[in-house]
Amino acid sequence: MIICGIDEAGRGPLAGPVVVASVIMKNGARIEGVRDSKKLTRKKREKLFDLILGQADSHHIAVVDNLYIDGHNILKAVMKGMEECIESAGQKNVKYMIDGNYFRLADGREKEIDFETVVKGDDKVYEISCASILAKVTRDRIMAGLHEIYPAYGFDTNMGYGTKKHIDAILKHGPCEAHRMTFLKNILIRIPLFGNENG
Repeated sequence: MIICGIDEAGRGPLAGPVVVASVIMKNGARIEGVRDSKKLTRKKREKLFDLILGQADSHHIAVVDNLYIDGHNILKAVMKGMEECIESAGQKNVKYMIDGNYFRLADGREKEIDFETVVKGDDKVYEISCASILAKVTRDRIMAGLHEIYPAYGFDTNMGYGTKKHIDAILKHGPCEAHRMTFLKNILIRIPLFGNENG
């Protein structure tokens, strides 16, 4: 049985895409230090990213942008990324190990897939840990790129998450094209241009 690990990065931020990664490692490949990406330093993740790609039998990284997230919702965006990863694998005798406790596709298509959801799988299943690192590093790089375009929001350090400085920047400058407008409702009502000036 071939194991394919799947994980996502960026479910909760106020800006940027959600990124889903899948990886099938070469038989017997084990890289020292691989674990949940959130428990690794940025420098360590970057190093492991290259090592994982070097020892992966196959991998796929799906980027689902903020416009899709706003047009559907974050859960559907994550499922879209996961489905893309599974379709990319395109192999028989693959079991998909998915981080979390939920995986559903339209029309019940998940019933045709051999998968298992694992709560905190990114710290329990090696292949999910590898996918976690691929997703996190890819998304961090995207956010660093967005920082070059929209420097006022500090995307290179907050990665789009709702830090105080990030929220203050939104209140001062308004949102940019990278923001998830559906995630900003409670913030935008505090801006006269978007909210009710009369309270």
